[in-house]
Amino acid sequence: MKIFIVEDDENIIRILEKIIMDRKLGDVVGRSTESTSIVEDIKILRPDIVLVDLLMPAKDGISLIKEAKSVYPNIHYIMISQVSSKDMIAKAYESGIEYYVSKPLNAVEIENVIKKVEEKIDMKKKLVQIQSLFSEDKKDEGFKSKNESSVEGVKRVMQRIGIIGESGSQDIINLASYLMESGESMADYTVNELCTKFSDSPRTMEQRIRRTATTGLINLANIGIEDYMNEIFTEYSSGLYSFEQLKVEMDYIRGKSDRRGKVNIKKFIDGLIYSGRTE
Repeated sequence: MKIFIVEDDENIIRILEKIIMDRKLGDVVGRSTESTSIVEDIKILRPDIVLVDLLMPAKDGISLIKEAKSVYPNIHYIMISQVSSKDMIAKAYESGIEYYVSKPLNAVEIENVIKKVEEKIDMKKKLVQIQSLFSEDKKDEGFKSKNESSVEGVKRVMQRIGIIGESGSQDIINLASYLMESGESMADYTVNELCTKFSDSPRTMEQRIRRTATTGLINLANIGIEDYMNEIFTEYSSGLYSFEQLKVEMDYIRGKSDRRGKVNIKKFIDGLIYSGRTE
């Protein structure tokens, strides 16, 4: 992994470099104590992961990530800060970060977070390879066994967000299994078209799926209200749902808004498949 550190405190940079080197987490390809030229630095260094301090001079970490994400959306960003404000952490996730790490730095936490991001990067690469195998009609038994394992992973994710027993849970599992076996994604279908393959009443099936996915959104929102740094919340809040809509649901639960969060079924199913493969 190629890692780029953006932090205005030289001592923090040295600590991060030591953790990365001692625990063999990757190579630090660049470091910067100011944020004005970060996009240009990323263009040159092409890191896999960027560690960013929230409170940078000239341009804060959230603005920096939004700008960099618009140009290099496939690079993964981890934010580091001593700020514990829930609203600020929410804005950080909305900007596109993978994880938020609080100061003072904890070596074990840094290692775990970087390894989780590395797993996501590796899984994306594997998915691309799998899709190319499908396009060449190279299905084999080894892949089938991996697919069965992935279906079990999908079930585990659903269990973690509290929807495995809901009325639409089996419908979701059926869709996910079909997409994994065919090497396709939700981008290839409308939800109704896909439901038609399984039911004579696709609209009813879609409604069951939406209600079940919405239950997961509500469960995650309640977890986030209690603890923004909860592992389940950080793992699935932006992978299965729009973090913006999750925050809307959190405001509704707190009584701050009359609006409820909405679920994008396509994003939910694709995110569930991705998360299931990494379980």
